Amino acid sequence: MTASTRNKHTRRHVLALLSAVAVGAFAGSVPQLAQAQEKHVQEKQVLRIGYQKAASTLVLLKAHGTLEKILATQGIEVKWAEFAAGPQLLEALNVGSVDFGYVGEAPPIIAQAAGADFVYSAYEIPTPEAESILVQKNSPITSVAQLKGKKIAFNKGSDVHWLVISLLKKGGIAYSEFQPIYLAPADARAAFERGAVDAWAIWDPFQTAAIKQLDAKVLASGSGAVSHHQFFLSARKYAAKNSVVVNTVLEEVDKEGRWIRANYKEAALQLAPIQGLEPDVIEAGLRHYAHIYKPIDNKVLDEQQKIADTFYELKLIPKKISTRDAVLFPPKS
Repeated sequence: MTASTRNKHTRRHVLALLSAVAVGAFAGSVPQLAQAQEKHVQEKQVLRIGYQKAASTLVLLKAHGTLEKILATQGIEVKWAEFAAGPQLLEALNVGSVDFGYVGEAPPIIAQAAGADFVYSAYEIPTPEAESILVQKNSPITSVAQLKGKKIAFNKGSDVHWLVISLLKKGGIAYSEFQPIYLAPADARAAFERGAVDAWAIWDPFQTAAIKQLDAKVLASGSGAVSHHQFFLSARKYAAKNSVVVNTVLEEVDKEGRWIRANYKEAALQLAPIQGLEPDVIEAGLRHYAHIYKPIDNKVLDEQQKIADTFYELKLIPKKISTRDAVLFPPKS
């Protein structure tokens, strides 16, 4: 073998080795690259917000898209999920498919008793005129005391559940002395229209819609009976790890609330195609809410505790609970 032949053979051998090393290195990098990509996907943050169509502040926040823009700068995607009412939303929070939501005063009690691990993040100041017990325009019932033995439709476990309990107690009627008909708002309205129930406990904007469209009469509102607080709740683990995100949401919610208070007509026009109601109906309903939000305090937790104790006494929840267990940090006095 000549020197030239030996050199060619050596070069071919070295190139083959280099090629093998390169292929091996590339092959080894494929799973590493896949793992890195998978890790990147896993690390992408998502905030899942549960809302109800009647929750006007959150509905407008979603429609305006400002929260998405702010959180996008932090690499956080916002996903929205609509629910028929508070109890259904809290079920989703309980199973871990929602991180943040807005509900009335009774759903958190039911959810906490069922083991849901959430915390109160903020509350809306009292809005008792935003819910009532309605009767048909030609109903002979003129007082709450006349509801004894009657059929009352309402969404089980919702804030109007507490309204019914409170108003009937004021009217001298025990919880066992009427017929609860558990129906979601749409089904309850249908039953109310055809006279299948004697009364309907409902919140705005559905309350105002029934008054304006069906000539329904307000038998009694929440005024003097309940506070009708609304709450922003967060999954405990999410709130503990993402306090800045939760605070950002609450700041944007507060801005929306202030905008609504300054622009009732415009807010109603924007909500009309979303909520499927006439602007005048929505505007009237909006004016029944405060749209003013506060940090959780001891007073509101005491009011929630009263609901919890009553629900336990009536066997509506299986165990006693302490509402103070549903906060990250004890509120200041």
